[in-house]
Amino acid sequence: MDDQARAMRVFSGIQPSGGLTLGNYLGALKRFVSLQESGVESIYCIVDLHAITVWQEPGELRFATRQAAAGFMAAGIDPGRSILFNQSQVSAHAELAWLFNCVARMGWLGRMTQFKDKAGKNRENVSVGLFAYPTLMAADILVYHATHVPVGEDQKQHLELAREIAGKFNHDFGVEFFPIIEPVIEGTATRIMSLRDGKVKMSKSDPSDMSRINLTDDADAIARKIRKAKTDPLPLPDSLDGLEDRPEARNLVNIFAALDDRDPGGVTNEYGGKMFSEFKPKLADLAVAKLEPVTSEMNRLMEDPAEIDRTLGQGAKKAAELAEPILAETYGIAGMIRSR
Repeated sequence: MDDQARAMRVFSGIQPSGGLTLGNYLGALKRFVSLQESGVESIYCIVDLHAITVWQEPGELRFATRQAAAGFMAAGIDPGRSILFNQSQVSAHAELAWLFNCVARMGWLGRMTQFKDKAGKNRENVSVGLFAYPTLMAADILVYHATHVPVGEDQKQHLELAREIAGKFNHDFGVEFFPIIEPVIEGTATRIMSLRDGKVKMSKSDPSDMSRINLTDDADAIARKIRKAKTDPLPLPDSLDGLEDRPEARNLVNIFAALDDRDPGGVTNEYGGKMFSEFKPKLADLAVAKLEPVTSEMNRLMEDPAEIDRTLGQGAKKAAELAEPILAETYGIAGMIRSR
């Protein structure tokens, strides 16, 4: 492990609001495993407190939380080497979020585009939690003094706000306590778009199941979805320049490249001139080969929910051991008396 890896502490989280998709696997889980293998100290959280900013049926939330944990482990996250837990088991997240609610400003939160998109014209009737979501996200990261956060474009604004909150806290209290977090932005090849619309990110909330590959899909479902994925009538170009105005074609090339651990340019070099009728079966075979072992292991893990709960509980204890001293010092800086 090099000096840079030793100096890093990575935090990231995934919401347990529906099943994991190929987008989650390539854009998050696969990258988390790479960070773990590089020796970086890694903290991974299933953010169930974030999930309840919109209504969740309790039984479904418990199932989704366990399924997300199974997905992390099936993808290669080792709870013995990385910390894996669900957010609600570590109360320091919610406690620090309240302190940050008193540091952040309404105007900052009101500018968040995700809140505007999710609230729409119904802003008066959404939960306070949905509005204050970014302060909890800041607390998730900063309660561990994490230095780096893998983040996609849709969360970049929230991370910038977390940096702003950390800076204001430090300024208000005349300290240099919270680190200014650095984003680890996902690459182009791991930004996975819908199989039905190459301009929209693949999402578990899309009403069309054909728009995504779920990590619970079997080999037949994976092959069928790739075969029916939206494309265009032109052959693949022999360079990435030829994909500039072809979002669906670019998406399939990106998926192939990410699954095969290579640059998208290498895919166009190999398959340039070929029609999608020839390329799609190759992609389907690759996707099945890479994803079927993950799906099988997820299914095996889900057969023993008590063991998943035990793993999450052990991870929560490790996370709390890191978070509690940082939270206690934060309270002290803010002038709180704590006799424990």
